[in-house]
Amino acid sequence: MHEIVHNLAHFFYSLGGLGLLLLGTLDSSFLLLPLGNDLLVVALTANHRPHMFYYVLMATAGSVIGVAMMHWVSSRTGKKAIEGGHKSRRIVYLERQVEKYGGIAVAVAALAPPGFPFTAFIGVSAALQYPLKRMLAIIAGCRFLRFVVEGGLALIYGQRIVAMANSPVVQGFLVALVIVSIAGSAFSIWGWVRKGRSRA
Repeated sequence: MHEIVHNLAHFFYSLGGLGLLLLGTLDSSFLLLPLGNDLLVVALTANHRPHMFYYVLMATAGSVIGVAMMHWVSSRTGKKAIEGGHKSRRIVYLERQVEKYGGIAVAVAALAPPGFPFTAFIGVSAALQYPLKRMLAIIAGCRFLRFVVEGGLALIYGQRIVAMANSPVVQGFLVALVIVSIAGSAFSIWGWVRKGRSRA
């Protein structure tokens, strides 16, 4: 499993900005890849310092594309998909935050560190018919800010961060995170397929 994770990381890294675009799209839509784009921005910036803003823009664009895909699917599924007696506490909480705080809640979700259920939050927001253009504008601004900060830190501490990421402890943690992410992604995709069949 460690070798698979290493090969995946090398693949996205070898693509440079295109890797950030692809990874950002996957991470912000139906696949759960916590820390993926953040670490890739740091690694690429640390090794190719003059291209920092290019990497930031590509990572931001990937996030926006992924959110647009998620919004397109969730808005068509509609609020009925998150209603009913089987609705989890997390969905209830996310729904309450969207209805109460609107754009502020979307901004917090875009800036929140890994562990926050960003994909689920976007899905709930879209199901509640939160305006697409407004959501994409907030996501673009907040993710750009997030990646600029990470890129700036990479310019200062980049090599130290990369060395830390290569340590056995961090590598083991990332492998465990990938396993959990794959399971979560499979569950997420299965849920959307099931909803699509029930609607049909």
